[in-house]
Amino acid sequence: MERRSFIRVMGGGVVLAAAPALVACSSALPPEAVAAWQPPAPPAPGSDVRRWILAHAILAPHSHNLQSWLVDLRQPGEIALYCDRTRLLPETDPFSRQIMMSQGTFLEVLDLAARQQGLRADIQLFPQGEFDPKAAPANGLTALIRLVPDASVKPDPLFAQVFQRHTNRSAYDMKAPDAAALLAIATAAMGLGDTLKLRVGFAGAQDARIAEHRAIARDAWRIELVTPRTVMESMKVLRVGPTEIAQHRDGISINEPMVRALAAVGLFDRSKAPGPDDSATTQQVKDFNAKIEATPAFFWMVTDGNDRRTQVNAGRAYVRAQLAATAQGLSMHPLQQALQEYPEQAGPYAAIHRLVGAQTPGQTVQMWARLGYAPPVGAAPRRGLEAHLLAA
Repeated sequence: MERRSFIRVMGGGVVLAAAPALVACSSALPPEAVAAWQPPAPPAPGSDVRRWILAHAILAPHSHNLQSWLVDLRQPGEIALYCDRTRLLPETDPFSRQIMMSQGTFLEVLDLAARQQGLRADIQLFPQGEFDPKAAPANGLTALIRLVPDASVKPDPLFAQVFQRHTNRSAYDMKAPDAAALLAIATAAMGLGDTLKLRVGFAGAQDARIAEHRAIARDAWRIELVTPRTVMESMKVLRVGPTEIAQHRDGISINEPMVRALAAVGLFDRSKAPGPDDSATTQQVKDFNAKIEATPAFFWMVTDGNDRRTQVNAGRAYVRAQLAATAQGLSMHPLQQALQEYPEQAGPYAAIHRLVGAQTPGQTVQMWARLGYAPPVGAAPRRGLEAHLLAA
């Protein structure tokens, strides 16, 4: 979801009259909303190293920034990871594939942090049974992680990028990523070895298919914007202005002064979806299309199979790819709309699978993303470790 979402410009004179009080305000997020991005102090002798590890894991990317991670620390030396079923996306992610990938991003960053402390993270997925791939997560227990001291464990260079990794949705420079950078990203994504049957690919400016990538992305984005129930799912997690952003520290944050001015005078309506011809929708389409044109390359990941274990491990592979891209000075922006499995997206879903050669039964495009160079962006809000801990 773009950050300048759904601005209904009605009664411009009123807006302009109300705006001066806010136009000088900063669009920076409130400090408490991004406090989790400050590196934690090294664990003191005798302290619970799990909290230090988890302070990194909660910075993993998550669909819609919902942060559906709950952890239980009651068993010493173990971390039980649950999927928070109050933080799902039933309209745009009806089978919770993206949610499962987001559980995987958490586990991979957790593993990277454990390695820094000389600990091996033995991860047992779905110890109470694998979730039904066509239903919402059942009992919620995604993984049981046991932390074991192991002198053979080596730190992973990707860990250095955990606090630098941010999803960048802006327009990119049209300079093509160099071959060495693409190799580094592919190598990182494939780093799980036999755990995941994965194929990755890229399309760049010299690839005749890049126009098709852009066309599918444009079509899928428009579909999501003009489908009321899917666009409302995003609107429900919009956080407008510093008060809402600091209160929730999740979702899609909008802190631009003009949007706050519209909200202050009641002209930013989040109670219903804008119509397909409303300026809110047409401007979003125009802005997104411009960013798609300002995209020098696309990256994708295809798996053989789409069970829950595959989805979780695909999430692990994706965050490794994004961390590697960050190390190469590149930005990534997931294009999940065409990968979503609600009926209106059937056309783009089939098109992107055809385009990247994922048509054998069971093959699934788990990630498709823009890739390119861009000025850095700030961190997204995070709820902090305490918000993720289950009560003893």
